[in-house]
Amino acid sequence: MSLIGRVYKSTGSWYVVKTTDGKFWKARIKGIFKIEGITSTNPIAVGDEVIIEPYPQEESIAIITHINERHNYIARTSPHQNKQQHIVASNLHQAMLICTLRNPKTSQGFMDRFLATTEAYHIPTIIIFNKLDIYKAKDLTLLETLNELYQSIGYTVLNVSAALPNLPKGEKNTMLQQIQEILKHKTTLLSGHSGVGKSTIINHLFPNLHLRTQAVSDWSGKGLHTTTFASMFDLPTGGAIIDTPGIREFGLFNITKQELSHYFVEMRTLLQQCQFNNCIHINEPNCAIKKAVEEGRIYASRYNSYCNMLESITEDLR
Repeated sequence: MSLIGRVYKSTGSWYVVKTTDGKFWKARIKGIFKIEGITSTNPIAVGDEVIIEPYPQEESIAIITHINERHNYIARTSPHQNKQQHIVASNLHQAMLICTLRNPKTSQGFMDRFLATTEAYHIPTIIIFNKLDIYKAKDLTLLETLNELYQSIGYTVLNVSAALPNLPKGEKNTMLQQIQEILKHKTTLLSGHSGVGKSTIINHLFPNLHLRTQAVSDWSGKGLHTTTFASMFDLPTGGAIIDTPGIREFGLFNITKQELSHYFVEMRTLLQQCQFNNCIHINEPNCAIKKAVEEGRIYASRYNSYCNMLESITEDLR
């Protein structure tokens, strides 16, 4: 008897699969899966739709026999094998990048790498700046700049203080409410460094999920991993979130130097104005991108991120 289900958790060798009747199964793969055109360190990702065959004499244990075609997926360079990709999650409606400017600090370079990747995989992304309650004056100045930058190129940006005590009865944290609305009826990937408050935000919105939270290390200022494996959780408002382990680096995979500028939204509309079709916007004459940077129509910090990413792309990653 074959059943259709969706992968809710991956631990490397075992997977948790929820079938259409609402039952959860502990499952393993049958043999080696290869999806045409996709090679990765993980054959099955959270969010995959799969077909399982229950073991006849073992309760809630099954074999995964097939992966249905993915609508989309998001991948990065494997943290252990940099010449291979690791699929973070699949079948997504959107991604939500949680950032903090202090304790720990999310760099703009990390943000731009993540955004370029989601653009490459056609996954809309919302940016959340968390921990406003601990920001100092210089942090608030940077926050204002980043809000203006990303909103001006079309991203939705929200600012929250998820760790603040619950508001008095009758009052609402409108930004948290807005996040709740954004999550409704969609499958959303939550990502960001460890310690930025992904789980805290979700626990405020959906207390019954009881996601684990943990403070940032006092001595390093870096987040401590509380999510060991990617896991999907159904939301009471409809839809689901995929909570991922905190990511320290987000290496680009399978993006060429020629393609990279297409994944910077503010550059896309100008690409046809460059003199050369193969312009990579560094040393070429009559480059529309460099001109836009000089005139202030493209933020210099975004162009710097582009240049740093371009430098990191090698033939091995193509």
